[in-house]
Amino acid sequence: SSSSHIFRRLPTNTKMPASKAPPPPSLGPKDLYLILYNALCCLGWAYVLALGIPSIFNSVASSDSSLLDALKTAGNELFFATPATAGWSDESSPTLATVLTIVQSAAILEVVHAAVGLVRSPVFVTMMQVGSRIVALHMVNASPKAQTQWGAALMIISWALVEVPRYLFYLTAIITGDATKGTPFPIFWLRYSLFAVLYPTGISGELSVFISSSKCDSFLSLLGEGKESMMYWYAMAFPIIYAPGALPMILNMAGNRKRAFKKRFAKPPPPPRGLVWPVTETKADGTEVRASTATAKEVLAAAIGAVNPELAEKVRNEKKWRFGYVKHLVNMVEAQCKSPEDALKVANAGLNKAYTTFQFISKDGKTTTSFASAMSAQNDTKFCTGFVKGELAPPKDKKLEIAYKGKQISGDELKAQVKKWVEYGTIEASAGEAIIKCADNPKWIDLSDKYFVLLGAGSAMGPFEVLMSLGANVVAIDLDRPQIWKRLIERAKNSSGSITFPITKEQKDCASDNELYSCSGCNLFTETPLIRDWLVDLYPGKPFTVGSYAYLNGALHVQVSLAMDAICRDLCERRKGNTSLAYLCTPTDLHLIPKEAHDAAKVNYKEFSKKPFCMLMKLLGGKKFLRKNVRDPVSGVGGDFYYVNGISVAQGPNYAMAKRMQHWRAIIARSKGSIVSSNIAPSTSTASVVQNRTFAWAYEGMPYFKPYEIFAPETSKSVMISILFHDLNNPSSVANPKTALANPNQLFASGSFHGGVWRCAYEIDTIGECSVLLYFSRVAAPYVFAFGGLGIALGAKYFGVV
Repeated sequence: SSSSHIFRRLPTNTKMPASKAPPPPSLGPKDLYLILYNALCCLGWAYVLALGIPSIFNSVASSDSSLLDALKTAGNELFFATPATAGWSDESSPTLATVLTIVQSAAILEVVHAAVGLVRSPVFVTMMQVGSRIVALHMVNASPKAQTQWGAALMIISWALVEVPRYLFYLTAIITGDATKGTPFPIFWLRYSLFAVLYPTGISGELSVFISSSKCDSFLSLLGEGKESMMYWYAMAFPIIYAPGALPMILNMAGNRKRAFKKRFAKPPPPPRGLVWPVTETKADGTEVRASTATAKEVLAAAIGAVNPELAEKVRNEKKWRFGYVKHLVNMVEAQCKSPEDALKVANAGLNKAYTTFQFISKDGKTTTSFASAMSAQNDTKFCTGFVKGELAPPKDKKLEIAYKGKQISGDELKAQVKKWVEYGTIEASAGEAIIKCADNPKWIDLSDKYFVLLGAGSAMGPFEVLMSLGANVVAIDLDRPQIWKRLIERAKNSSGSITFPITKEQKDCASDNELYSCSGCNLFTETPLIRDWLVDLYPGKPFTVGSYAYLNGALHVQVSLAMDAICRDLCERRKGNTSLAYLCTPTDLHLIPKEAHDAAKVNYKEFSKKPFCMLMKLLGGKKFLRKNVRDPVSGVGGDFYYVNGISVAQGPNYAMAKRMQHWRAIIARSKGSIVSSNIAPSTSTASVVQNRTFAWAYEGMPYFKPYEIFAPETSKSVMISILFHDLNNPSSVANPKTALANPNQLFASGSFHGGVWRCAYEIDTIGECSVLLYFSRVAAPYVFAFGGLGIALGAKYFGVV
């Protein structure tokens, strides 16, 4: 979708390009420890190579056998290599086996590093990777048959060739402070390239060790007489596990390589223009740093400080913002629950701080003002207006249809499916009621006199396609890229609706469609005031529904959210009574929820906490895995308020801040009389999400945790647009400011199509690794049965049963 490309030419504004290399970062105790750890591990693996490779070479050189037989013999003897066999000392120690055992066992500390937060690695994945190595190490040490076969040498050399550049990479990354561009390119290339050969060879070697151990009498008798079958299955379990897991691991590394190289060779960003993060530091060489952390903390501190200065200071004093931001957002939401006035004070203070803190740089780079000043200035430049009317006749029979599992459902079939979702807990009853009411009121789907302003018209989760199919009038805002407008305009022509859009010259002066495409569009960052001015004057008296659908990664998401907020704010003020707002909330956020959802999560927790899988994961992961999704209510004016913490820490504080700005605007606009449709959309398998294989795997495993369901983009867009239509047309909807709420944030508690997040037994941030494991266990099931049957047969034959 175009949303993934929108504003790509603009900088992320986290750091300005420097004219010369920045000084190395200051190193604290943690960094010094990690430098020592990585250096020692690198030396250990280098020693393994220094013994292994010369020993193989010397063995082959001194053999009278054929090359193939000589290599086989050398490989069989590698485990027993010493400085003497390597030819560079007469000493017989330390042996390769000793150093291998020490340096590979030291990798257990990597699990500890991830668990205590020294490094940003997933604990479960690290534990699985290190654990499989430790098992292979144990078997090769305990099984003479495994030691004296070619696979042990293949495994050991593959491990060492991978680990030496890996630890060198980590070492240089810590010293330079930049893992992407600070590491020397040869080390960078080896780190992200050797896996293509060494992962397959290493896995092959490990498999040979497991299988050889299963045939070794010494290994099988480790637990004593009569326990041989237990040791046999211990050895054979790992080939069964490796079968389905090897290819995804290699493909995941291939994806990591592609992303790493893309990032390393990305073009430096141009100078900042338009809406940017403020300068937080100027270095000695004149480099301006526009770090998001300091500014985001100040915005949140200002918001919460409007009602609780003590909590604001805690925000400012937070040292580990990247992973510690969630508790401050929780404190803010709880503070907002105290009274409606407090909720609005927080929202106003947060947005006001953002407007006065963020900067706006003119296109020539000569003028820098606050964003607030830029939005209040008079502008001489104006956009022209482009318009294209669809060529199809309006549909005669307008009815609500939802795309679900490959087909369009409507009428009684749709209502039955909605009832199933509600009963299972995948959506809230209020969302189900909204969809059914929309289905029962086909006049709500007559959009011939409705105008929808789409900020980020080409967004993957935006309703452009649905609105076009229903004959709506769409005012499209998207980046000035010809390919985007070619797609949008051609789709509009092939519909019964219309599209209106900003262009840089009169439409009649465009000699061809290609020229029209090249003149169309605008930039939400650099032209925010001009877009606002154009929309304010467009179609006077017509009701606008303004949807904020543009999405970007990282710090850019905050910028685009603030840009869209400025447009929404001013349209609500200057087209008062004729402007409603529409937002798609993420389920991975903090929301007030109905008591029924809280109670359902409680029941599900009681059920799932007794399941063996959940008990095991809880034991292994402690507080990191399967954290209870039930919190005590917060008392305030109007009663007790229940909420859910759906934040995924991995998405980062910038994502949370961007979505929080939308929450703030939603309750402010509603308090001033605007209709605001702000409903929670479900987890959706969009292309941008599932291209990350870890997310894709997690999505496959999540439905184990009742009542999760992951939806296709077509379904998500269909259901969310139906809830939007309900909010715009039903006077009793909570979107309508005349509907009384005990607290403004209860706006988000109604109409939620959350996909199971609110009623699940566990917080969404604590089921990811478990979901990945569930996915692989399901993929592995056929292999488990096949290899298990084969193993039983071989075991029976081996022990003389048959």
